[in-house]
Amino acid sequence: QVQLVESGGGLVQAGGSLRLSCAVSGATLDYHAVGWFRQTPGREREGIACMSSKDVTPYYSDAVKGRFSISRDNAKNAVYLQMNNLQPADTAIYFCTAVPPIRVEYMCLMANIHSNWGPGTQVTVSS
Repeated sequence: QVQLVESGGGLVQAGGSLRLSCAVSGATLDYHAVGWFRQTPGREREGIACMSSKDVTPYYSDAVKGRFSISRDNAKNAVYLQMNNLQPADTAIYFCTAVPPIRVEYMCLMANIHSNWGPGTQVTVSS
């Protein structure tokens, strides 16, 4: 069973930056697609950045494209999300997941098919 723990969230002013980390255990990350998702109260979890195990261009949702960047360090079994120019609309709980190989668009667009999540990390952006 893959276990995930997110960290790095916090309170930041609009225009600021944060870097989220996801520690993965119980699996070799090399062969997994990885992704970041977020959720706010009353709304479904949405995929915002997903990355395959191969050298394929990551997928980003329109809401974060150009501001967020996903990366991975297979040697450390870790996944990262660099978030720049944060806005109040980015306030949410952020989750990561790792799954067997899948097209990155599908991974992000079909959040409801994923069942293995970490506890999440809260990101709050003040105006």
